[in-house]
Amino acid sequence: IVDDEKLIREVIKEYLLLEEYNIYEAENGLEAKEIVNKNKIDLIIMDIMMPKMDGYTACKEIKQIEDIPFIMLSARSEEYDKLIGFDLGIDDYVTKPFSPKELVARVKAIIKRNSRQENLEIMGIKIDDLAHEVYIDNKLIELTPKEYDLLKYLMENKNIALSRENLLSSIWGY
Repeated sequence: IVDDEKLIREVIKEYLLLEEYNIYEAENGLEAKEIVNKNKIDLIIMDIMMPKMDGYTACKEIKQIEDIPFIMLSARSEEYDKLIGFDLGIDDYVTKPFSPKELVARVKAIIKRNSRQENLEIMGIKIDDLAHEVYIDNKLIELTPKEYDLLKYLMENKNIALSRENLLSSIWGY
């Protein structure tokens, strides 16, 4: 969450923590760049008007480092401002004042859409879906195709109680 207003960061953080997201906070674009350089970030919610480095500049520079999904959050509601953001490659634009619940719904949708294309990572276990490889603490682990499918399914359905029948039908096709 990148916003120079602490209260806005706190409100967004509170709602995202309820959904069990890990949160990093920054007051400006420079701090956001530092966080991106040191951590794996799945999505950035960024204000436009900030000191030191504005949201547009930060978005452009971060996108050169890594293609991270962005939601721009701004009091600016002019079409021109939105178009600049979309030209930079943002995924969504939310104007202030905003509904925190709607923002969380947008976050969930973007993360879900992007997680299909990217790697899954939970507690040191990482799945590279394109290469069909599994890493535990960055060490490659050999799995059979069914073991891979089962692990991937369990990670995609984290915190959901799955029945034997559900596993049999989803993984083995019974």
